[in-house]
Amino acid sequence: QVQLVESGGGLVQAGGSLRLSCAASTRTFSSQMGWFRQAPGTEREFVAAIVWSGVNTHYADAVKGRFTISRDNAKNTVYLQMNSLKPEDTAVYYCAATNRFGIATMVSNYDHWGQGTQVTVSS
Repeated sequence: QVQLVESGGGLVQAGGSLRLSCAASTRTFSSQMGWFRQAPGTEREFVAAIVWSGVNTHYADAVKGRFTISRDNAKNTVYLQMNSLKPEDTAVYYCAATNRFGIATMVSNYDHWGQGTQVTVSS
């Protein structure tokens, strides 16, 4: 069973940056990792995904050009660098893992989830 632990959330002013980390508990690091977010009263939404090799990535339009997903397979860790943060980026951010091949952007595509980390962007 893959266990995922997110860290790096916090409170930041608009225009600032944060880097989220997600550490996996197993050396069998899933082939694809994703970040999702959920604001109060909304559904969980896709943010970014990266395949095992790190070559292919995919972003939601709302974060494209501001967020960067990366991974260090030697450390079983995936990162989300968030720049130029906006108040609308405020949400709980979740790390997820799947063995699905091909870029996965739906919640139902992912088998394992972390507990989430809160990101709050003040205006």
